[in-house]
Amino acid sequence: MANAPKPTMAKKENSKGSGIFAGLAIVICIVIGWALFLIVMGNGSNFQGGVNTGQPLPGNYFGMVYKGGYIVPFLMSMFLMVIVFSIERFFVISKAAGTGNVDVFVKKVQSMLSSNNVDGAISECDKQKGSVAAVIKSGLLKYKEVESDTIMDTEQKCLAIQKDIEEATALEMPMLEQNLTIIATLVSVGTLAGLLGTVTGMIKAFAGLAAAGAADSAELANGISEALINTATGIATSLFAVISYNFFTSKIDSLTYSIDEAGFSIVQTYAATHK
Repeated sequence: MANAPKPTMAKKENSKGSGIFAGLAIVICIVIGWALFLIVMGNGSNFQGGVNTGQPLPGNYFGMVYKGGYIVPFLMSMFLMVIVFSIERFFVISKAAGTGNVDVFVKKVQSMLSSNNVDGAISECDKQKGSVAAVIKSGLLKYKEVESDTIMDTEQKCLAIQKDIEEATALEMPMLEQNLTIIATLVSVGTLAGLLGTVTGMIKAFAGLAAAGAADSAELANGISEALINTATGIATSLFAVISYNFFTSKIDSLTYSIDEAGFSIVQTYAATHK
């Protein structure tokens, strides 16, 4: 008995493509972060005397950020990564949901199943598209396939349909979670990098104070400024990463629930109509 074809090779290619994208995105974000730090924020016009070794002009935030030290461009790069991977996940998950509202689509499928219109439900899957529709369509095709089987009993057929839906889900869902680990990692790394910048800034402040032998307001200001800039950038990176991760995780959970709900309806409908 032939099962509905599974797009295994397509998923492997998509996974490989996503890995290449992730690698390129990280490198590009690091390059852009350093370019902004050195060229834009380190521009002499942001400092007294026209050189970046001087003090930042009053109220010039670019110059102030530049004085945050060399941990700042890494933090800026991480912030860019959060933005890039959030945009990428948004489009991937939106595409997985399909062309219409997922809840409305699931209700349509359930309604057609209740009237034993399996072909109509399959047609709705073709209209909806996306990962959710692909999983449900796989279960519906299995539904039609086991109807013509004269060897298995109803319970075995229900288990076969359920297994097919689970296998299709196992193929589709991992694609939605790719690169979320990067965002989750940036939550912790952003905080730790900001803390590292804070510590190095305070070390410089106290080192300058010790070298001067007396309170040097410029040295203290530079060190404390570096510490606070790194702290603020690290917190901002982690904040956006946490919001992004939780948002997309909840979206994936919602899609998974829709698949489970539709899958349960398919199995229960078959069991009820083939007692």
